[in-house]
Amino acid sequence: MKRLPPAKRNQLIIVVVATVALIGLVYSLLIGPQNLENSRLANETKAAKVKLDQYRTTIKQADVTASELADITYRLGHAEEDIATGDVYAWTYDTIRRFKATYHVDIPDTSKPTAGEVDLLADFPYKQVKVTLNGSGYYHDLGKFVADFENNFPHMRVVNLMIEPAGALPGTAAERLSFRMDIVALVRPNN
Repeated sequence: MKRLPPAKRNQLIIVVVATVALIGLVYSLLIGPQNLENSRLANETKAAKVKLDQYRTTIKQADVTASELADITYRLGHAEEDIATGDVYAWTYDTIRRFKATYHVDIPDTSKPTAGEVDLLADFPYKQVKVTLNGSGYYHDLGKFVADFENNFPHMRVVNLMIEPAGALPGTAAERLSFRMDIVALVRPNN
């Protein structure tokens, strides 16, 4: 550039500066926004591919999920076999009568069952029925009865068990105990 005349050199410098400015302007107005759009589209495409892979995995697992659902439905149906259905009073009376037959516990008084919402858990999908039993028996017989009752019926609970000596009752042995207990049982919802 030292050998160029000053007018030509100034023209050349102006052309180079204008070219660099034009290239910068084209990059900032056209290429830069397009690069941002391309990276945004690449990120969206990557996210869509991840979702597509999840959908494909879910579709592949549909048979496994269906068999697990069938298995869980079967287990739930099997677990609900001892839940109260239909006439709750008859079911409760019959269940207690059949169960107490093998125990030396006298239960002459059974209250009428009262149905209602489950008071242990909120928004539980089952209802509950509560029945009060009054009776008498020896200490070990009563303990075995309560323990076996709760072990045989996982959807029933003995609550509010009160035990007193039954010696004050006429016609009872001095070793016998009188008891009062509430039994809470789940009731299958009407579907």
